[in-house]
Amino acid sequence: MKLLYQTHSPYARKVLVAAHEMGIARDLDVIHHETSPLLNNDEVFASNPLGKVPVLIDAAGTVLFDSAVICEYLDGLHAGRKLIPSDAPQRFRALRMQALAQGIADAGIAVRWEDERRPRHLRWPEFRDGQLRKIALACDFVEAGIEATRQPDIGDVALATALSWIEFRGVYAFALGRPRLADWHARFSERRSMRATTFSGDTHDQ
Repeated sequence: MKLLYQTHSPYARKVLVAAHEMGIARDLDVIHHETSPLLNNDEVFASNPLGKVPVLIDAAGTVLFDSAVICEYLDGLHAGRKLIPSDAPQRFRALRMQALAQGIADAGIAVRWEDERRPRHLRWPEFRDGQLRKIALACDFVEAGIEATRQPDIGDVALATALSWIEFRGVYAFALGRPRLADWHARFSERRSMRATTFSGDTHDQ
């Protein structure tokens, strides 16, 4: 299977961390692609009309995107403990956390556009502050309900990769005033799946 990837995408890293946790990372041919809203990567657009990674292409040529869809597909390929639980309460807890983590990453990317990538005269500080507030409230939500002893699931993978991207880009200091979240993230970051998939590189628009 081919995984069209980007070494500095939180969404792509989520898929690869999940594959490591599932024990099937060796089955993926990981191919780095630079993408951005300003860069037309023809190979990525040929597989995903949105021009985004991650994209998974299986042995039969079936193309899947986005990260949540790919993770669910991969979770059906192995015989080990599933990252997406089948039991309803645990399943929806994991999927809710995955959605929250995706929101953190989405908001963080919006903040970075306003802080660094948009021309200075077009920046909108109030919009940036609104996105930062979303990240802060999401982190407060996790701090209040974090469970340290549970086996990791897709929600944990999504949260860890989103927070790591926020840290990597210097978008928001999520650990300040949140000792439980900071401790959880530090411990999760020591997992083999996270150490094997560290972020690198910067966004290129041409």
